[in-house]
Amino acid sequence: MPENNTATRRAMRLGVAGPVGTGKSTLIATMCRALADELSIAVVTNDIYTDEDARLLRAAGVLPIERIHAVETGACPHTAIRDDITPNLLAVEDIEEEFAPLDLVIIESGGDNLTATFSPALVDAQIFCLDVAGGGDVARKGGPGIERADLLLVNKIDLAPYVGVDVERMVADARAARGGLPVLAMSQHDQHTIAAQAEWVRTILDDYRHGRHVPRDPGPMAPHFHAEGEEHGHSHADGMEHGHSHAEGEEHGHSHADGEEHGHSHARPGASLG
Repeated sequence: MPENNTATRRAMRLGVAGPVGTGKSTLIATMCRALADELSIAVVTNDIYTDEDARLLRAAGVLPIERIHAVETGACPHTAIRDDITPNLLAVEDIEEEFAPLDLVIIESGGDNLTATFSPALVDAQIFCLDVAGGGDVARKGGPGIERADLLLVNKIDLAPYVGVDVERMVADARAARGGLPVLAMSQHDQHTIAAQAEWVRTILDDYRHGRHVPRDPGPMAPHFHAEGEEHGHSHADGMEHGHSHAEGEEHGHSHADGEEHGHSHARPGASLG
């Protein structure tokens, strides 16, 4: 995890993650428009097989095109922002060197599912982006980004009447899941919400520069409950604790921040992993 005394000597790195279609690229374009006159900004985008998001931002004219770099992950976006961050870290360091001194480097994840989070070795702070079109119950379902990102953004609230979503209920669910961490309901057509988002960036950047911001790792799933009411968790060599359950006999594998990869199976539903 980045140390604050190191972080203050370079640009703040801000990750933007969330499911496909929630408006991450448009959010980044909006941030750049709102802040480019006062901050020196660069962007690194992630797509699996294309540079579509980078081309969108370049076409929008929100920054000089040379300040927008594209990473083609060739794999699940989650892999490139958490499991093996090398391509992204190289892209960030290149752009920081090319345009030094920068104030802010925004790293956009490719669209992924609710489990996507950035490695704290890649970003200093992160936004998790949902939208109302994904369903009003998504925030209630939780997940590491929803629960622990530095900012949860509920996007496209202007569409709520057309998709039958109660925005107030969705935001209340999000706040309940986050234990006091900030939630922002936003529309690209509402200047007040755009201003609020830009002010959040200014505030966390000021905290970062003055050593008040403590990078957090949203990490893997937190211990949680299932229908049978059983709560369980496990820990690994990196000390992270998390938990989940699986159907009887299911075998699977996964990796962790320390690069440890392994597989295991369970004798009964809900058994703890170990």
